[in-house]
Amino acid sequence: MRYPIAIEPGNETHAYGVVVPDLPSCFSAGDTLDEAIANAKEAVELWMETVIEDREPIPESSSIAKHQADPEFAGWIWAVVEVDLSKVSGKAKRVNIMLPERVLASIDQTAVRLGDTRSGLLAKAALEYVERHSAV
Repeated sequence: MRYPIAIEPGNETHAYGVVVPDLPSCFSAGDTLDEAIANAKEAVELWMETVIEDREPIPESSSIAKHQADPEFAGWIWAVVEVDLSKVSGKAKRVNIMLPERVLASIDQTAVRLGDTRSGLLAKAALEYVERHSAV
């Protein structure tokens, strides 16, 4: 999954502050721009691990353009962090499944469109399905 991050410019005495607008209370910082982006990726991964452990839904990402329109982020720098959901949801385990080719093609097209991987998309879809049906 790809999430836009807003980076508040730093200087010699202040770190670069990072906010992930699509993930409530997910923030980070870094002494350099590169460090801020790397730390933001780690913050998103930790945020997602916590949400997954709490069996909460993971919010969809929005476009950078949507967030740039928010006056709160005027003058901020924008970047994107990519997180493989299958890697943050605990220890990965290989499974062998069979799917019709048309279903697999649809999964792959959707994963590419969302900036995700096949495994990440399937993991997210399965977790959402389980969550939706656990409340019954």
